[in-house]
Amino acid sequence: MRVDKLHKKKKRRWITVLLVFLVFIGAIAGYSYYQYNQGIYQSKEKINQDNENGVTEEVYTFNGKKDQYGATNILLLGSDSREGEKARADTIMIAHYNEDKGTYKLTSIMRDSYVDIPGHGSHKINQAFMLGGPELMRKTIKENFDIDLQYYTIVDFEGFVQLIDEAFPNGVEINVEKRMEKMIDVVLEPGLQRLNGKEMLGFVRFRQDAIGDFGRVKRQQQAIQAIGDQLSGIQTIPKLPKLIGVVRPYVNTNMNTGDVLFMAKDFFSKDRGPLETFRIPIENSYQDARIPGEGLVLEIDFEQNNEAFHQFMTQ
Repeated sequence: MRVDKLHKKKKRRWITVLLVFLVFIGAIAGYSYYQYNQGIYQSKEKINQDNENGVTEEVYTFNGKKDQYGATNILLLGSDSREGEKARADTIMIAHYNEDKGTYKLTSIMRDSYVDIPGHGSHKINQAFMLGGPELMRKTIKENFDIDLQYYTIVDFEGFVQLIDEAFPNGVEINVEKRMEKMIDVVLEPGLQRLNGKEMLGFVRFRQDAIGDFGRVKRQQQAIQAIGDQLSGIQTIPKLPKLIGVVRPYVNTNMNTGDVLFMAKDFFSKDRGPLETFRIPIENSYQDARIPGEGLVLEIDFEQNNEAFHQFMTQ
């Protein structure tokens, strides 16, 4: 009898623990859902006040999959609706996430890279989005650089501004290497400082100097590294649902919220290693050329770039 009573007591104890655990999980889920919707509401209010439209809600076909190395690759396309440039990708990046290794990497593709666009001949790579949306961009990257992409995310630059202002009330600490003001709507002085959302957008978009897009791509990667490093830590995790909600009205993606939270949680963990970056084309692997109807382009050595790119992916 005593043994039966002991078993019943242990069983009740485990049932109590299980119920407490389920209530705890439910509370976290409810809090996350509430914060996510608060972020969405906040951004929609901002959109209505500014008479902006955010990123189009057009549903795109995207036949993506994991790459041959088992990694998840996300096509990141930046656009600016205020300038009516939605049709062309102003920024082209690939975020690489390898769950088994726990690594995050980032590749930038110069938008003037002269590539073969399937079914359309040779053009600057940023025209692939204009000609066939993210799916044609996916096919173009696969054909030219032999890498598969599983997801796409199109981000309106205003969403970047809102994310920075929400996540960093005191601004992002970053080193501005030179004075910047031409065609970015802000004036940035050189030196280590904290930039708000509008200033950070100017920092990552500036290209009115001798190195043009090359400098801009470098600053974009620098900005993402700084944001990731300064958001890393356990204190960031509870903020993620609202931050994702803030950005969501400015984003068109085939990723669901659960996927985003899962990857973001690990990315902002204090245990994450350094974010490695790569650029296509690499140094000494391209030449400037002028193509009728295209203007100035980058003619790149595909063999040299692909070898370096795939080495970066697997190291």
